[in-house]
This record gives sequence, structure tokens and C-alpha cells, in this order.
Amino acid sequence: MTKRIVAYRRIKPHHLEALRRDFHVDHFPELDSADDPAFREAMARAHGLIGAGLGVTPELLDAAPRLEAIATISVGYDNFPVEELTRRGILLCNTPDVLTETTADTGFLLIMAAARRAVELAELVKRGDWLHGIGPEHFGSDVHGKTLGMIGFGRIGAAIARRGALGFGMKILYSNASPKPALEAELGAERRELDALLAEADFVCVTVPLTAETVHLIGAHEFARMKPSAIFVNIARGKVVDESALIAALEKGQILAAGLDVFEQEPLSPESPLPHMTNVVALPHIGSATHETRDAMAQRAVDNLTLALKGERPISLVNEAAWTRRRR
Repeated sequence: MTKRIVAYRRIKPHHLEALRRDFHVDHFPELDSADDPAFREAMARAHGLIGAGLGVTPELLDAAPRLEAIATISVGYDNFPVEELTRRGILLCNTPDVLTETTADTGFLLIMAAARRAVELAELVKRGDWLHGIGPEHFGSDVHGKTLGMIGFGRIGAAIARRGALGFGMKILYSNASPKPALEAELGAERRELDALLAEADFVCVTVPLTAETVHLIGAHEFARMKPSAIFVNIARGKVVDESALIAALEKGQILAAGLDVFEQEPLSPESPLPHMTNVVALPHIGSATHETRDAMAQRAVDNLTLALKGERPISLVNEAAWTRRRR
């Protein structure tokens, strides 16, 4: 029997063709909701699911009794009920590694753009308001030689820190991570408790995953402990930060500026003050959004799902316990 895969959202033809060599594929390129009747009908017969941006619920899993594996085209998997998937023996695969360097580029882009007021001053030129030499009212902040505090020090956090330490001579602090002796030796990084890091860092960059423990990890208490000259950068998940507290900190001058690629609500509401604040650089969640990286992520997801449905261990497996259970 040929196993069946449901693919959703934007998956390129060559990736679909690779899957179709071994499986029957139902593709839903414009899927708006998991309640779509045709999608539900396909899921009732599906052994595999691949795509990005769909919230998977236990109720959807009930409607997919044959499901063996899910391959998300992302690193984050906060929209999947991991424990429930494991209980049902369904493998969940993601795409770490292939987007590390690109996402780190975005993080350091936000550090640079916020520090040097790049977007604000580019808009000044666009408006035709560059009528005389730039004075102190438009000066930015240096990046080189400053202290970079990483909240989270996994693959992406380490890649950002590497850019700062080796490229810009920055002192590296980190918190909310287990000790990293290899990175301490490579980069001179020093581990701090969160409050101590916030008080010392000139740039605070968040790269932790979104979990129950990290929701609103950064709020009014944390912003109050940062320097008034500090710049805050978030490329993790929007819900890691209490957005109302961030807005208040920016408005009150508790911190100098922010660079943001993620938000509590995405797309960002037009009513949010954040994109209208001159001391904020706001991007539309583009961390891994390059042609090369998105293609590599999709290929990793295809490889993961193909291996899983052939009874082999996927390259990037989130719930190891489901695999262990399957092998018993």
C-alpha cells in the first residue's frame, strides 16, 4: 500500500515531486484553516503531514487515525501538542541547523539597525529631509566593544554571539542556558543570572524557545533592570516578551531602543504603536526568510518525513520518546 501525505501551504514543486516518488500527496497550497472539509477528508487517510504555520490540536489528531509522522518546516514547534503526539506514537520532526546562520544574520541585523538608527535615518533621506549635516540629534550607538547579553545560548544564540565577539570585539554574557564551557573558551563568554545580565549588557538579545516556562519571560521587572542606554532584540517568539511592558519601557525611556522580528500577535496589528516608534526596528518575522534557507528547510522536512514513513529514524526528531516506543 502506498502511504499518503498531506502537504499544506507553500511547498515548491520539486519538493512535492520528491515526495510523490514514494507516496501519494494531497497538497493544499492555500489552506486557511484546519477545518477545511477537503483537508479534513485527506487527513482521515494521511500517514504523514508536512508544512508550516498550522496549529495542530488533539481534535485534529482524532480526525487522522493513521497519522505516523509530522514534518514541520520550522525549528519552533510550539503549535504542536508534543506530549499528545508522543502518547499516540506520532513522530514530530523539525528543521534545526539549516537556518542557524541565516537567523543569526537577522539577529545581528537588528542589533546594528537599532543601534545606528538605520531605518529611521533612511526614512529621513527618503522624505527629502536630509538638508544639512547630521548632528547629535541623529547620532546612534556604537556596537563594537560593547557588552552583548544573550538570553538563551543554543545554536542561534551562539551564532549571534560569535558574530559579536569575533567580528565586533564584544564581551559576551549569557543566561537561561546550561553552562557552555566550549563557548566560554571560544568566545570568552561568561554565564550570569538573568538580573545580573540585564544590568550589565548594552545589548540584550533573546533566543530562547517558547515554552510554558518562557511565556512573558521578559516583562516590566526585566526592563526596569536594563540600562537606559540598552537596546533590546527579540528573534525568539513574540510571547516570550510582555509586549505591553516593552512598549511602556520604550515610551518611558527605560531602554533606548528595540529590534523586533517577532510579536505576540502576528501579523502585527496596525493599531500597535511599535512600528510607529522611531526607536523601534520592526520586521515581519523574516528570521530564516531567504531563498536558500527556506529551500534547505523544506528539503530537511521532506527528508525527515520520507525517513519516518519508511520506518527509519528522521534526521531532526523532536519527540525521541515516540521513536523509542515505536522501536519496542
